[in-house]
Amino acid sequence: MAFNFNDLGKNIDEASEHLAREFSNIRTGRAMPSLLDSIRAEVYGTRTSLRDIASISVEDARTLRVSVWDSSLLKAVEKAVADANMGVSTATDEQGIRVIFPDLSAERRAMLVKLVGEKLEQAKVTMRRHRSDTLHELDALKKAGEVSEDELSRLKKELQKKIDAGIEALEKSTVQKQKEISL
Repeated sequence: MAFNFNDLGKNIDEASEHLAREFSNIRTGRAMPSLLDSIRAEVYGTRTSLRDIASISVEDARTLRVSVWDSSLLKAVEKAVADANMGVSTATDEQGIRVIFPDLSAERRAMLVKLVGEKLEQAKVTMRRHRSDTLHELDALKKAGEVSEDELSRLKKELQKKIDAGIEALEKSTVQKQKEISL
């Protein structure tokens, strides 16, 4: 019997995508619009993503420009950026809001590298949980008599190869993010 690893593949992809989203919220030495993705402003009684109410562009290496489409929302956006507690300063002008990121100190860079490592470990735990769930499914098939002992052994090896490949991809993206932070 051929076991279907499609669900496992989807779970591995979701874990990789989640880690990538987590990494996009961690600031490197350069200001990027994705750093503001997690910020939501109170607009007309609803928490709304900045991308839905403004355009975000890079002004220079340390500054982002948030151009709000409806000028009446300027104060709400400014408050949301301040409430996000990202350690940034803001300046409002007639074109919108400038979000100014301070230079990263060596201490802050070391803290961010550690945070990246913690995010990686959380993703690895998720991968191990998916492996455990799949192992339980395989063992249930064995108990039901749908797979032989040899087939079970082969499926477990294939499962481990898929998990190892997923973890390797996570580690590669982590090394890349750590290099970005260290620059």
